[in-house]
Amino acid sequence: MTSDHHQPDPQQTALARARYDRQAPVYDFMNFCSEFVYRRWREWLWRQVPDQGHILEVGVGTGRNIPYHPRRAQVIGIDLSPKMLAQAQMLNQKLGSHTELVLGDAQALELPDASIDAACATFVFCSVPDPVLGFRELRRVVRPSGRVYLLEHVRSANKFIGWWLDFINPLVVATMGFNINRHTLENIEEAGLEIERAQDVGLGGIFKIIVARSRR
Repeated sequence: MTSDHHQPDPQQTALARARYDRQAPVYDFMNFCSEFVYRRWREWLWRQVPDQGHILEVGVGTGRNIPYHPRRAQVIGIDLSPKMLAQAQMLNQKLGSHTELVLGDAQALELPDASIDAACATFVFCSVPDPVLGFRELRRVVRPSGRVYLLEHVRSANKFIGWWLDFINPLVVATMGFNINRHTLENIEEAGLEIERAQDVGLGGIFKIIVARSRR
């Protein structure tokens, strides 16, 4: 149960699941080139995550972050797509990882309040149907002393680039399933999280590493 009266839109959630189920068999191949850059950012992000306690990865996908999961922690990885999760499970077994992989929705986490020490997501909230609802769920399940660690692409502050992202976003959503023009920093704050750090890592501020916590 979420802590907000607003509930996920079943139609939009089903659409997102279907998109990623379709992409699952070829997802890693489709993103092969970009991953040469992204994997450095993923590793950088995960080095900041606590190496013990209960850690949640939202949108585990095909398991690209599993190699960076802290070995001393109890890590739960959730994903909306059963077929993406199946790919992650194969990698999980190959690496001998103890990450627990669970089918779940970032917008309605089946976890108790304040039960997680830290949460992490990479390139996920661009495709969550209601990102504010998803961030509210992270605020709910992460302990007050914990942090939320994110690697996301956001709408550019540059007027021309921002306009161009807005223009092509419908095509990207239709073909790939994710949004390239979301105001992610604003969505995080609207959800009641406080941004401690937002660090540009590439392409003039489009890609950011973000650390947030519950407002005190």
